[in-house]
Amino acid sequence: MTKGTGTTGTTGAWAQEAEARRRPDAGHVPPTGTERLLHEAAVAGDRGAILKALAGSRLFVLVARLHADTPGFTPPLPAQPDPATPGRMCVTVLTSGALPPWHPDWVFEAIGLDDLARRWPPGARWLAVDPGTPYAVTLEAGPGKRRAWAKEQARSGGPRAGRLLTLGTGPLHGPAAHGLAIGAHLAVHNGLVWNDLGAAYEGYATDRLRLRNPWGVYNRATYRETLESLLAARLVGRTYESVLRIRQSLAGRLGRTPTAPEWSAALTDALARHRSTPEEAADAHEALRLAVTYEDRFRADGVLGAGERVDTLAAFDHGRAVNLVRLALAARLCDPVEAEQAVLRIGAQARQAYGSWAELSLGYSLARVMHFDADDPSGAKYAQSLTQHRLLTQDPESPYRNLAWS
Repeated sequence: MTKGTGTTGTTGAWAQEAEARRRPDAGHVPPTGTERLLHEAAVAGDRGAILKALAGSRLFVLVARLHADTPGFTPPLPAQPDPATPGRMCVTVLTSGALPPWHPDWVFEAIGLDDLARRWPPGARWLAVDPGTPYAVTLEAGPGKRRAWAKEQARSGGPRAGRLLTLGTGPLHGPAAHGLAIGAHLAVHNGLVWNDLGAAYEGYATDRLRLRNPWGVYNRATYRETLESLLAARLVGRTYESVLRIRQSLAGRLGRTPTAPEWSAALTDALARHRSTPEEAADAHEALRLAVTYEDRFRADGVLGAGERVDTLAAFDHGRAVNLVRLALAARLCDPVEAEQAVLRIGAQARQAYGSWAELSLGYSLARVMHFDADDPSGAKYAQSLTQHRLLTQDPESPYRNLAWS
């Protein structure tokens, strides 16, 4: 394994640079695990570990919004002087924990080591990662080094989804943290920190694309319309919700959770009273079948108790609403104040619908597996949803274990 420094390439110089890093940040806690891994690898002088950490992380480059909004234009990577070392020309990338505060005119594009190698500008010989921070790293960027970057990126496969990630400098307590935690399922699903309202989500271009498809959001007006629909839980499925409400009403009369046949009979009566069409009746009974099937699976897997039930799927819309807000903020369709106010509203709506984090998580999980049932013959999405629920309700670092529900 080769060890080197960004200045002389000698092990001794690297050790001196590592010792300089170690001193100023004594007691400093990196904002995410990425910065911690980078710092530990740099202090150890392990260039391979640095590349591994970078390849498995989200990296960002600053782009002028005018350039980012120009269709079909990919701005060149800027080579600039390293302020810490006169005469050194470098390309700067930032990890997610090192992104600066939100600014309306400066956006960040996600980039991998392979893209860096392919788009590398002439004249730059160094890669500066998080310059000016206690976990800054500088890497040589000659042609051979860049080939190694691309190979490491191919080996790693990029940032890994399914992880619970927390931003140490983000909201950890209070109403804002509570509201952001409503969206933790999607954050875990995408391998993103759950508690950030900042300069980027997945990257400016990707964030704008995700707003357009599937949400059909192209501007501030359509963003606000969609947010209001999600806040009111109008997109999770009217049939699903009405079928669950029939059971909830019947449970109130019986003083217990109805059996599946009792629920089915009550549903048939309600459909007859409302003179539902045969198609509407078929959809309603299919919704009942899906709910019974997946609740039984949740019980068999120990996450839903005997006699317990899910009364509303609103969590699916509330969780997606948090994701929508974070995307809109990153796409500059709202500002941080608007975004925080929206997140607070989502948290308040969720508290009205559920009595605990576990109830919210089961509501989200049931909605997800019902929604994707036809596309999940192998049961992969069910297993994924179950894993996410267990992670969020059992991991000691989860906001669901560290934030009071009300």
